[in-house]
Amino acid sequence: MANMCGLWLEDGQLRLRDDIPVPEPLAGEAVVRVLQAGVCNTDLELTRGYYPYRGILGHEFVGVVTAGPSALEGQRVVGEINAVCRECSACRQGRPTHCENRTVLGIVNRDGAFAEYLTLPAENLHAVPGNVTNDEAVFTEPLAAALEIQEQIEVAPSQRVLVVGDGKLGQLIARSLAPVGCELLVVGHHEEKLQRLETLGIATVLRRTSDGSTDQKGPAPDRRGDEPQSEPGPALDRHFDIAVECTGNPAGFETARRALRPRGTLVMKSTYAGDLTFNASAAVVDEITLMGSRCGPFATALKMIESRGVEVADLIDARFALADAVAAFERAQQPRALKVILEIG
Repeated sequence: MANMCGLWLEDGQLRLRDDIPVPEPLAGEAVVRVLQAGVCNTDLELTRGYYPYRGILGHEFVGVVTAGPSALEGQRVVGEINAVCRECSACRQGRPTHCENRTVLGIVNRDGAFAEYLTLPAENLHAVPGNVTNDEAVFTEPLAAALEIQEQIEVAPSQRVLVVGDGKLGQLIARSLAPVGCELLVVGHHEEKLQRLETLGIATVLRRTSDGSTDQKGPAPDRRGDEPQSEPGPALDRHFDIAVECTGNPAGFETARRALRPRGTLVMKSTYAGDLTFNASAAVVDEITLMGSRCGPFATALKMIESRGVEVADLIDARFALADAVAAFERAQQPRALKVILEIG
């Protein structure tokens, strides 16, 4: 059996291996030669112990099918990351992403995309349109995750929506929400990242980390009523119908929680390696809806990328060869980094 190179995680340590067997597909699966893969915050959290995973990391990819159904062979594809059984109660009830027996690419019991080859069920794969570049296609999975918010709740033009976090996922969430026409605001710590959103007409607030002050950038949200004010400031507190937390840290969660008006909805898009504590009494008194959100609609994401309804490729921050994958992770952990790409195939 031939071997391949891959980035291996074990006991919290990353190392490049060249002795990993090329995966053999199970019934109904296809083999994909990986062309590009993106480093996600979930990958970083896995190295910090978010989940006891051992194996090849990576779940954002574009590749070419080398073995599988004849209709897919030779096709460029992206892939949904949950491989499901179709037989458990969750699958039978129409909740396959919560399959009780699922494996998850690069996250749960299935080797991932930071390698030369991977396997996924053929039903998980989506052909990439010819006018979509690899640089764009590699964003399908995170854009789908961003779009999942609109699958779970209705976001109306009349609503006030706050996105907390200006990183990779925050950027995609804001860009996917902007076409709705809602009163959208993004708060973040990095002026250069917020500037990317401002050029798209999205309002932003710069939160300075040294003293907690805020600088308004872009059009200010319209205040409605005489709501009580406290930190994080009059532009944010108790103003928003929906707040989306994408920072993965407790301070970001608290900013999102405080920003909500009573009976608002807090959408959690982050994974946390540690425990999260918050003022549960305030959430009860204000009747806040707390909603987890993760995987989303691939077909919708691909169509949006193909139509250029959301720009994605400008979010690429750096490129590394697979041989330099450990260095790629070091770059991805820098506060000002956006999407780091591994060039594999």
